Amino acid sequence: MFDIKEQLKNLPSSPGVYIMKDKYKNVIYVGKAISLKNRVRQYFMSKNHTLKVKSMVKNITEFEYIITDSEVEALILECNLIKEYRPKYNVLLRDDKTYPYIKITLNEDYPRVLKVRKIKKDKAKYFGPYTNITALNETLDLIKNMYPIRSCSIDINRAIQRKQRPCLNYHIKKCIGPCTGNVSKKDYMEMIDEIIMILSGKIENLKKELQINMELCSKNFEFEKAAKYRDKIMSIENIIQTQKIVTTNDINQDVIAMSKVDDEACVQIFFIRNGKIVGREHYILKGVIDNEREEIMASFIKQFYSSGVFIPRELIIENEIEDMEIIKKWLSGIKSKNVEIKIPKRGEKKDLVNMVRKNALEALEKFTNLEKIKFEKTTGVLDQIKELLNLDNKPKRIEAYDISNIQGVDSVGSMVVFTDGKKDKKEYRRYKIQSVIGPNDYASMQEIVGRRLESGNYPDLILLDGGLGQVNAVNKILKDKNIDIPLWGMYKDDKHRTKGLISTDREFELDKSSNIYKFIYLIQEEVHRFAITYHRSLKTKNMTKSILDDIPNIGSKRKMNLLSHYKNVDNIRRASLDELESVEGMNKKSAKSVYEFFNSK
Repeated sequence: MFDIKEQLKNLPSSPGVYIMKDKYKNVIYVGKAISLKNRVRQYFMSKNHTLKVKSMVKNITEFEYIITDSEVEALILECNLIKEYRPKYNVLLRDDKTYPYIKITLNEDYPRVLKVRKIKKDKAKYFGPYTNITALNETLDLIKNMYPIRSCSIDINRAIQRKQRPCLNYHIKKCIGPCTGNVSKKDYMEMIDEIIMILSGKIENLKKELQINMELCSKNFEFEKAAKYRDKIMSIENIIQTQKIVTTNDINQDVIAMSKVDDEACVQIFFIRNGKIVGREHYILKGVIDNEREEIMASFIKQFYSSGVFIPRELIIENEIEDMEIIKKWLSGIKSKNVEIKIPKRGEKKDLVNMVRKNALEALEKFTNLEKIKFEKTTGVLDQIKELLNLDNKPKRIEAYDISNIQGVDSVGSMVVFTDGKKDKKEYRRYKIQSVIGPNDYASMQEIVGRRLESGNYPDLILLDGGLGQVNAVNKILKDKNIDIPLWGMYKDDKHRTKGLISTDREFELDKSSNIYKFIYLIQEEVHRFAITYHRSLKTKNMTKSILDDIPNIGSKRKMNLLSHYKNVDNIRRASLDELESVEGMNKKSAKSVYEFFNSK
């Protein structure tokens, strides 16, 4: 057995990571420390903890630790372990978005322009991130239309040596064909340099160069070349119109700010590249009521930048964060360049932070309103159902049943489950009716509910698609098994629309504008849909069945050949042995099987 007091005595004073576990061996918290001894002991010795930490400490039954050489190493390990275990008591970045980037493969003789989602240390040049995929694709299309650079991944030098034939892109003038050996690297790199200028935001400079070249070509009567420069200028002007300039600074920056209300926080991040906003994104963090702003922001930055996104030269944030100097060292190590974290007090950067914080607040308000609406339609409506039906407990698990058949044929039953007010599809079940012959919905409902209850794990509420007849039928099953579960029928009006709920002794007509009505309507539609889908699948399967399936030596292919040749089973029945043998795919043995099957009866 793990002795916490004894293990606390053996903790080293080294930097490292500690991992807290509960009685089920689940990792519930991961943290890092300059001194493992001092930090871990605080959890068990100090009494000045927040409610969240107190709750965590109560659940710790053991811990382990990993010693590192430095606090930066501890930070990296902490990030990796949080990503792996997703511990309950850590502030978690739950939405691991991956953003696309534009990559120029400068590590190749004739570079390509690609859309990628991972940044590698490969001497290529990356631009982004692009949070607007449409804008990214439009930019790439524009570049490809303006510049006939290659998109293939072939080895250019090998293609030239082997005198390989150029692909279709060369013939339709989408690529100038460096693989032909007729393109100078200097000319090709001029196009790449212009593309880099566009993606770097240095569009005005490029536009001036293109205008000078256009005018020179016009003076020299090279009107076709001049027209190409004109088209490029027009395309560049389209790009300029879509970019918002927010700063005169050419440094790549991420501006991060946060809004926090009660148990939720929203972190907003604006991606600024060469003074222009290329994208923005927000993240909702839950369960942060006991966490300070400094801790939340530090947790966000560590998890966000450990996921392989582009690291800019500057992070602009609104206030001090935990482990700020260590985070700077860590980010600088990843980027292999010095990364600054700045907290502006005034001026242009302060204005940027204020703008981002306003956006964070707006995003949090929208999220809160949406969550409130979702809650009222799902978990929240369960309280209303409990009150309306006078239940002892809130119906956490609701099971609904329906029967589907056509004149008693292929009769089936279905069960759908709603857990905490939401569809729980992994718990859905289908039943073929086994003990009932003919169209008897009451007896069929009795059968499937009875079979279901044999497995235990009873629901908090049973709903039946039907009225008092179905309720009385199933209520008899419950009494026979001595099981006490609230039981109600979902009955419909004359137009076959959900009307209300009925039990053995009470009935409620539901207000169509209420959340309860919408919830019951959703359940009734879902269980009906699930039953009908199953019934149709069985019917379709049965329609493909034939008496020919019972004949030895006749598989699906021979069956189809026979039906195709004779059109129906009666014609097959009347065919002679020789005639059967002449059908495509048949032989003496299979023909004899068919002939004897029909003629021996």
